[in-house]
Amino acid sequence: MSRYLALCFGYLKCHWVEQLMSGLRVLKERIASGSVVVGIYGLGYVGLPLALRFSEVGIKVIGFDIDVSKVDSLNNGKSYIERLQAEEIVAAQNNGFEATSDFSRTQDVDALIICVPTPLNVYREPDLSYVEKTLASILPYFKEGQLLSLESTTWPGTTEEVLAPALNNQGFIPGENCALVFSPEREDPGNTKYSTKDIPKVIGGMTPSCLELGTQLYKHAINQMVPVSTPRAAEMTKLLENIHRAVNIGLVNEMKIVADKMGINIHEVIEAAATKPFGFVAYKPGPGLGGHCIPIDPFYLTWKAREYGINTRFIELAGEINHYMPRWVVQKVTDALNEKEKAIKGSKILILGLSYKKNIDDTRESPAVEIMSLLEEKGAQIAYSDPHVPVFPRKRDYFFELKSVELTQANIEQYDCIIIATDHDAFNYDALLKHGQLIVDTRGRFQRHSKVVSA
Repeated sequence: MSRYLALCFGYLKCHWVEQLMSGLRVLKERIASGSVVVGIYGLGYVGLPLALRFSEVGIKVIGFDIDVSKVDSLNNGKSYIERLQAEEIVAAQNNGFEATSDFSRTQDVDALIICVPTPLNVYREPDLSYVEKTLASILPYFKEGQLLSLESTTWPGTTEEVLAPALNNQGFIPGENCALVFSPEREDPGNTKYSTKDIPKVIGGMTPSCLELGTQLYKHAINQMVPVSTPRAAEMTKLLENIHRAVNIGLVNEMKIVADKMGINIHEVIEAAATKPFGFVAYKPGPGLGGHCIPIDPFYLTWKAREYGINTRFIELAGEINHYMPRWVVQKVTDALNEKEKAIKGSKILILGLSYKKNIDDTRESPAVEIMSLLEEKGAQIAYSDPHVPVFPRKRDYFFELKSVELTQANIEQYDCIIIATDHDAFNYDALLKHGQLIVDTRGRFQRHSKVVSA
């Protein structure tokens, strides 16, 4: 009798496993045939380009966002990101793309890709609240046979320690009745050489079957996939890429300060060093770090490393230097005005460029904004000019009731000091030199001029 029960139990177990796996087989078939429906959660600078790319190759996409104004814009065929044209939105709509704030539509998709922000909190520790809130909105509608991919940059272990348990608590086991992967975004706003499809995509899966499904999904939209052994390896890969840049930018910013004290033009030095055909990579100094990755990502690793008893001194030192740079710029402005027998309090100061790098409209973590705040604290009358950002956007930490100032001769002449925070190509630099009273250049746009102070 016991043998009979064992055989029955074995049969039922095999049948149960087969039923669970059948959902992943259907997903695999839908991915292979191109009939898969992709849900993109977070339609910002990362999510929207990815959604448009999947749509471009004929994949049905549903975009999810809690910002109703974004959803309405997209459904009306309009873009709110400068580099993405309305024509691209309309083309995607013709291929079935639609945007929604109704998360119950999660049950209509096969693959779910989370592209929400992962900022730092006031203690410079990881803030996963956007990821966690998105998960909470998804899970009531998640079903067997779906694939979940996290693209938001985070600390190594997030996929295994946060996402997988959340799925497990609802009865979903990656590799058995669903799939779970981590594939970090690598968007570079303003880069005309490498678009979404051209940037090789790193991916790690919870199981080999998860990795295979995720890789095959992204292959529809991305030219080259880079599979790694685990989600942790993929998470660490993204952090290494951005820590590499943060540390080297910190080094060259420190070199700028040293060179300035010695009366040496750091930009001349960098150009000369870059002529060496091996062993040197040129990094440019600036007013601080900006963007959605480099100012933030290193602290995700330093926070996680403390769990293992490791103090990441090298990374934190670079962070201190880069975080200091806006204050360095303000001190240079103060000194330059003093040379003209003017106090910073009451001076009219124009900041050129609000975005974190040239020729884009992305102001996330822009050092220009912190410079504006520091100047205002010292009593300066501030304004900004940026053709890519006509109205100052509302932020978590800063807000100014300001609109971009046009760079007419009269406007240029009225400011006591003009700070080049971001060197957009659209600016008329000849007019600045001709009509400006004092220019503080943080980007090395000018080389040695009586009106220009390098900062």
